[in-house]
Amino acid sequence: MMIQKQITTANADDQIKQLYQTAFPEDEQIPWDDLVRLIGEMGLDFTAYYDGENFIGFTIVFPHEPFNWYWYFAVLPELRGKGKGQEILTALIEKYKGKTCVLDMESPRQECDNKAQRKRRHEFYLRNGFRDTNLYRKYDVVEMTIMMMGEGTFTMKDWDDITNELRKFWTWD
Repeated sequence: MMIQKQITTANADDQIKQLYQTAFPEDEQIPWDDLVRLIGEMGLDFTAYYDGENFIGFTIVFPHEPFNWYWYFAVLPELRGKGKGQEILTALIEKYKGKTCVLDMESPRQECDNKAQRKRRHEFYLRNGFRDTNLYRKYDVVEMTIMMMGEGTFTMKDWDDITNELRKFWTWD
């Protein structure tokens, strides 16, 4: 049975940090110390998932009205493709049931070295009820696609609003 543990500034351990620093390209990461600081300052929903005592992965959500922003979602590399990510996403969707959620991910339409991985990830989210907003943005040379789940629409103004909220606490420029 999967166990969920809320992560705080006091219990953000090296196992979680290592997965965070290896699962995402460096230019998509908030520096670890800043991220840990933001848990309290922004009220981030940082959850670690365990199979018994064994760490599986984590999620970080910025709970924000009217859109909850799924920031980070990672599973240990050796557990990918074994249904653990599905278990975690199912739990996360249940936690935010009835709420509108958005995420941004590396675009599957961009030519790149990991295009097959991006397509699998995109299809994973589509299968789980997310839909394309047909909004894209770029970080340096990486194109990101924005997906959402829930009622309504999501615009670039909405994106600017939610990222401007982040900029009140941390800037990446």
